[in-house]
Amino acid sequence: MVIFNNTTSSSPNFLLTAFPGLEIAHVWISIPVCCLYIIALLGNSMILFVIIVERSLHKPMYYFLSMLSTVDLCLTISTLPTVLGVLWFHAREISLKACLIQMFFVHGFSFLESSVLVAMAFDRFMAICNPLKYAIVFTDMIILVIGLVICLRQVIFIFPMVLALKNVSFHSGKELSHPFCYHPDMIRYTYSNPWISNFLGMFLQLYLTGTDLLFILFSYILILRTVLSIVAPKKQQKALSTCVCHICAVTVFYVPRISLSFTHRLLSSTPRVVCSILANVYLLLPPVLNPIIYSLKTKTIRRAMLRLLQFKSSGGPSVRGRRGRWD
Repeated sequence: MVIFNNTTSSSPNFLLTAFPGLEIAHVWISIPVCCLYIIALLGNSMILFVIIVERSLHKPMYYFLSMLSTVDLCLTISTLPTVLGVLWFHAREISLKACLIQMFFVHGFSFLESSVLVAMAFDRFMAICNPLKYAIVFTDMIILVIGLVICLRQVIFIFPMVLALKNVSFHSGKELSHPFCYHPDMIRYTYSNPWISNFLGMFLQLYLTGTDLLFILFSYILILRTVLSIVAPKKQQKALSTCVCHICAVTVFYVPRISLSFTHRLLSSTPRVVCSILANVYLLLPPVLNPIIYSLKTKTIRRAMLRLLQFKSSGGPSVRGRRGRWD
């Protein structure tokens, strides 16, 4: 995909911005940013590779984890060209067409990650609250159907928004607040009243992300009720420990996402550098931390990684039963 190109007067273009007011330090800022991108790419690739190679990890809970790693990889790759282009080469200009394509991928994969986190919450709910039905519900075919429904859901909601923006006239040469194309940032530079487009974006944000977050919270209310009904304290602690990774993943995803969205739409006086920092945290924090969290917390994945790194045979400890455990 061609990200940077020359645009004519009939084809509006935007100017990307990495860290407003800190342009002189872009070379130094690029060092930690590149390190974060490398960690995200290597970490999620390693998780995917381990799950594919290790037959003991061919279980529902790890299938969902592989979905999460795939989405994190795609989300990282979708912003990497423009972010590094601005920091390294000062390549700020981007055409409207390229901007819309990148916006489609950024928002699409972001909403996709939200849906995957919902599926993982349902997995934890079934494993703790209905363990006897876990193997019946989470068959390979059902997991495949869940994955297809998640992808179809994103296309149905995101694609019309991109088509609607394609027919909107934009001011040419306007400066965006981020080194990538973000919907609330773009609609400020339309010739027409941006209220309709802003309302549509806010509706999708509240409907997709809001309903996903409510479902996750409702799942954990039921999980907590089930755990509190367990008499043995050790079993309570063991049951809750299986949810720690997912709770961390939900936190590092939703907190920066909601903060960035409300900063753009409700706090117009917020300094641009703050919006830029929030945007980079929102896009880089989950892909960087998720592999670290799951590899440190999950013994099965950690041991599988160590065996692969040491070039040993893959006959290690297996995951018993269909009910997954983040032990």
